[in-house]
Amino acid sequence: MTRIAIAGAAHPHVGYLTAELDHLPGAVLVAVADPSRETAERWAAPYDAKVFTDHQEMLREERPDVVMVAGIYGDRGRVTVDALNAGAHVLADKPLCTTLADLDAIEETARRTGRHVTVLFEKRYYPVTLAAREILGRLGTIHGVVSSGPHKLNRPTRPAWFFEPEQYGGVLNDLAVHDIDAALLFTGLTSGTVSGAVVGGSYGVATLNGAGAVVTAGVDWMNPAGSPVHGDYRMKLIGTHGTAELLWARNRLVLTTHEAAPYDVPLPAGHRPAELPLQALAAGNEPDITTERSILATRIALLAQQSAEHGGVPIDWSIGC
Repeated sequence: MTRIAIAGAAHPHVGYLTAELDHLPGAVLVAVADPSRETAERWAAPYDAKVFTDHQEMLREERPDVVMVAGIYGDRGRVTVDALNAGAHVLADKPLCTTLADLDAIEETARRTGRHVTVLFEKRYYPVTLAAREILGRLGTIHGVVSSGPHKLNRPTRPAWFFEPEQYGGVLNDLAVHDIDAALLFTGLTSGTVSGAVVGGSYGVATLNGAGAVVTAGVDWMNPAGSPVHGDYRMKLIGTHGTAELLWARNRLVLTTHEAAPYDVPLPAGHRPAELPLQALAAGNEPDITTERSILATRIALLAQQSAEHGGVPIDWSIGC
């Protein structure tokens, strides 16, 4: 049996975990902790799980194998460290944390305890992304990645903490981290510089410069209410032999090469956001979104946010640093 707990349920992405409970044999939700008892009860009730308002008390009493962290952004670093110290693996909604100090603490604790931390970068498992990884060799060497991620703010439904800078952590840390993770997969970059720019707190661009490739990831909370989708996510891969346009919101991958005009690439079936990571942890394996990759993408996003707060100065990054 895999004992699973939720430590923080302020963000609805906690549903990524509960979606797996009917699919993974032996997975049991034993407890939910959230400072809001009402929130904890709402997620616990369908599974007859115990309810706590203190995650540390829950960890002491229940000793879960896996903990899903999906609370207020500013609390996530501390909660993740506590879960690791309690002997649990962590499935984390993004952002993993909101400060570099918290990230350093997570990295050290994961190394010391031997527990895994995997951020649910769900774009990895979309059909479009899976197809793009299959045809990557047809593009030659990827020199450019350009992405955009406009989101609807839906201000009336956003909680107050979302508009508090210390609790939210910044638009680049929150939204650009997905495309940073994807760009690293497509380019193979292992070091470089990152710079950031943010306008009005709601529009930002992170730029990565590395050996042979440049990545620009634009994100915002300005997608118009009239848009048919909440997030109109797009990415273009620019290679020496062709280009690929990943139109995630439209479930399309458009490939163009020197030999072929633009055409839609057939898409495979995708995976639910927590499906493969939870299966791996239940089997005693490290997920494909490893601790190292989870921390790397988060670190670059946090450095981009830091750069934006200091006039866009480029900051060095590399794997393992």
